[in-house]
Amino acid sequence: MKNLKTKFMGMEIDSPIIVGATNLTADIDNLKKAEENGAGAVVYKSLFEEQVQLERFLLDEQLNQFNDMHAEMITNHPHIDYSIGAEEHLIKITKAKEAISIPLIASLNAVLLETWVKYAKLLSDTGVDGIELNFYQNLSDFDKTPDEIEDEQINILKEVKKVVSIPVSAKLSSNYTNSLNFIKKLDVAGVDTFVLFNSFFQPDIDIHAEKHVKSYNLSKQGDYKQSLRMAGILYGNINADVCSSRGIFTGEDVIKLLLSGASSVQVVSALHKSGFTQLKKMNQEIMQWMELKNYKNISDFKGKLSKNSLSSNPFIYKRSQYVDYIINSEKIFG
Repeated sequence: MKNLKTKFMGMEIDSPIIVGATNLTADIDNLKKAEENGAGAVVYKSLFEEQVQLERFLLDEQLNQFNDMHAEMITNHPHIDYSIGAEEHLIKITKAKEAISIPLIASLNAVLLETWVKYAKLLSDTGVDGIELNFYQNLSDFDKTPDEIEDEQINILKEVKKVVSIPVSAKLSSNYTNSLNFIKKLDVAGVDTFVLFNSFFQPDIDIHAEKHVKSYNLSKQGDYKQSLRMAGILYGNINADVCSSRGIFTGEDVIKLLLSGASSVQVVSALHKSGFTQLKKMNQEIMQWMELKNYKNISDFKGKLSKNSLSSNPFIYKRSQYVDYIINSEKIFG
């Protein structure tokens, strides 16, 4: 039996395949299926700023609903419904942590610094093994500069690290002006792992009804290539580990990302399309390949094809490869 142990957020996990945050991970039965099929860890469904704000609104509304009634009705207390919002999320994630033995990671997606810090601490208090900060800048402000965006998020990480003792990862989008520079700054600020990259909802339009419609952005196999390139460049140049994400469906996909320098991967769309048994299949494919190559541990080949490790072709991650591709495109397309 080959050893699939690797590092994620400073923790040793039994498989490099992690279930990313999704509606699926809000269900305890699904968490158990993930564990039974060999997931190294699970990221619980994200807590969003909007849930926090909704809970505050409902609480204020319910506490004040009898303000205009007579004093004789003082015994009528408001019924406070906690079934929606952050409080219910915290209760559920506490129960989820008790249900499985593999690491459970909380996911937080906030806007205000106060919310990031407060709920990172509350999530930490549930007993989870780590917190994933979903950094995402919704491009709607014409006046905010890239430096302002990055400085805000670096400050959020620093403030969160002050109030929690568990590992903290940063899940980033690929839309920063210079992702390498920003990642380096977050690395210096003490992030434990980078998850590259997240995939957020994007609006779509029904041209017949002339209205916006929901669009579920499941990844396609091969969407991992941007993450593969980034892992290959970062390997050996930062202290934090890289967890690759997006478009990972098979054991072969995982192997490619490990060779590039990632320590682990997150999968979501593969589970929506093929179910949790896909985790076991992917682990088996990795072990079969390791047997064929005579590798005993992931550390034997992790980063073997990173930028720092390539002596024969150190320019594979640079612009020269793009130029070569364009110049010699007739060899590819005939």
